[in-house]
Amino acid sequence: MAKKRYKLLLINPLNTRRIGLIRDIESIYPPMSLGLLAALTPDNWDVEILDENFERFAYREADLVGFTALTSSVHRSYELAEIYRKNKIPSVIGGIHASMMPQEALTYVDTVVKGEAENIWPQVIKDFETGKMQKIYEGKLLPMVDSPKPRIDLYHPGYTFGSIQTTRGCPMRCEFCSVHTFNGTKYRPRPVEEVVEEYALIPKKKVYFIDDNLVGYSKTSAERIKKICRLIIKSGIKKDWFCSASMNIGQDEELIELMSGAGCRMIFLGIESEEVEQLQSVHKDMNLKIGVDNFSKIYDTLHKYRIAVLGAFIFGLDTDTADSIRRRTDYILNSSIDAIQTTILTPLPGTLLYKRFEKEKRLLYTDYPADWERYSFSEVVYKPKLMEVREFEDVVRESWERIYNEKAIGKRFIKSLKTTRDSETARWAYGSNVQYHNLFFEGKYEHLDAGKLFR
Repeated sequence: MAKKRYKLLLINPLNTRRIGLIRDIESIYPPMSLGLLAALTPDNWDVEILDENFERFAYREADLVGFTALTSSVHRSYELAEIYRKNKIPSVIGGIHASMMPQEALTYVDTVVKGEAENIWPQVIKDFETGKMQKIYEGKLLPMVDSPKPRIDLYHPGYTFGSIQTTRGCPMRCEFCSVHTFNGTKYRPRPVEEVVEEYALIPKKKVYFIDDNLVGYSKTSAERIKKICRLIIKSGIKKDWFCSASMNIGQDEELIELMSGAGCRMIFLGIESEEVEQLQSVHKDMNLKIGVDNFSKIYDTLHKYRIAVLGAFIFGLDTDTADSIRRRTDYILNSSIDAIQTTILTPLPGTLLYKRFEKEKRLLYTDYPADWERYSFSEVVYKPKLMEVREFEDVVRESWERIYNEKAIGKRFIKSLKTTRDSETARWAYGSNVQYHNLFFEGKYEHLDAGKLFR
């Protein structure tokens, strides 16, 4: 007897409060978590992904609805889940926010999957089919061996980037980060051959390695990435990609050379601040170990191999004043960093920072879940320690205007051309700067086009 057929609708929600980032379709990448769940769903299920990056929600029938969400988009998930609840269609949510706030989520959805869902998802489906779905499931942190390949055929065709993940977990305990809480403190790598096999299957010519730190924190981890790069080079796969890494990448020039040869165009570096005291305040131990005086040498080494630096900085650390933020802005503008991400310190649920700010009664917006939309790294959601809120907002806006105005972005593009000696790498950096311009200045200035300089 043929199995009963079901319909699974997976929804990738969009924070409707801040859409500037999504206006640059070339800067976003597909929802891998939903692709993985689709791959693990039995054949008697028809699976569809509704992706609000490309299409606004319109009601469609399903037997079960699944959501993934970051903190800033979780309210949208709850809104849509309530629509299905009114129609007596069960819903399930996973992802980092729901894992940290499961009781909140259960107010709006029927089931919460905490942690990594892959190892528990088959049980969720089985329980649904037998009418025994639980309120909470908890995934385990298992070795990344024989990992499923996401159903990339279900992704919206409008994505420019493909995506792949090769590791999970982080042994660092940065106060503002929840990765070690969600994915664990153990660095878990996938087998080299599995990674390259999946990489080869991605149809896109631009790929984002979504690992929080692709190269890891040890020589063993670095050697693993060298093997991956050598296999990519040997196989003749011609794709460009970018990734995230820690500042320790600058200690291994052979690794950088191999990454470049395998197609790496840009690396995201969590610099956060150029001042030792501020790095100490958020336990950014790796950067302290490397030493702030060595940062520029790392940028130069990456440029030597035609790789752009996407430097990430935080405004609003507890030791920050208006003057220190202006100094950080001066450092950014005078550096050889190619693309700049400057975000406002944001206390996300599950972080040590959130717990501390909650205890200190410094959170400004606590009308949850509606106020979670504000936790997008572009709004001030807490009381700064050494500034008034208005003063902080004003100096951040001032800094963003200095960093992301059209003239500054064009000037940085010319500098990238000179330092990397590669027009394609410089274009990648330019596109990222345009992305942040459109995020921070949506509606204030004319929307910049990442292809403007190249027509």
